[in-house]
Amino acid sequence: MAYAAFAQVYDSLTQNVEYEKRAEYLCSLLSFGGVSGGILLDLACGTGSLSVEFCRRGFEVIGVDSSPDMLSIARNKLCDHECGALLLCQDMAELDLYGTVNCAVCALDSLNHITDEKKLRRAFERVSLFLEPGGVFVFDMNTLHKHESVLADNAFVYEADGVFCAWRNAYAGRGRVDICLDIFMCGRGGYERFTEEFSEQAYSEEFIKDCLCGAGFELLAVYDDMTLAGPRPDSERIYYTAKKSG
Repeated sequence: MAYAAFAQVYDSLTQNVEYEKRAEYLCSLLSFGGVSGGILLDLACGTGSLSVEFCRRGFEVIGVDSSPDMLSIARNKLCDHECGALLLCQDMAELDLYGTVNCAVCALDSLNHITDEKKLRRAFERVSLFLEPGGVFVFDMNTLHKHESVLADNAFVYEADGVFCAWRNAYAGRGRVDICLDIFMCGRGGYERFTEEFSEQAYSEEFIKDCLCGAGFELLAVYDDMTLAGPRPDSERIYYTAKKSG
């Protein structure tokens, strides 16, 4: 899906992400894997906030996202910060680059948006195809615990300047959450309502490890969100660090 309306309010609703701090964390995981520079693939780059941070840290960035609306905002943001990056509108499972990269990042539970196991495997295979031997892939995923106990059938409300968002979940079982966002944006004539619907799928660590192995990766480490400690039973997001074999 294009996330057209969501793209317009995404930055307002994610001000708590602390992109600079998260970029530092991601770069530390890349460094532990042996990569501290070069060409970085920012997979599902969204509005480009992390892409800007990676550019600032000396990486040549290729940002990929399936949403033209997200990429339009990313392009303006990169220009505003005088950051050069190549932006491509592609589905993760159909990734097709012009050459290889030596590291890849996929952050903020973007891979959970792939709800089909075969498509997720294909996404890992496409990343592996364009990653140099010895290259490092760092990504995070929401956990089964988060989907079953935190998102579940719950509803959340977010409010920012000129934006109101009602977030409603429906737990469909087996780790899948169906999400409906009712977004109200303030305009000259009052508030205008937009609706976005999508789903997220949580996968077991064992399944993700199998996907990585099948795509030619060696799993280096798994961490609880923003730490160097292992996952806990109640972890809501975990990070994987993998290296392409060879």
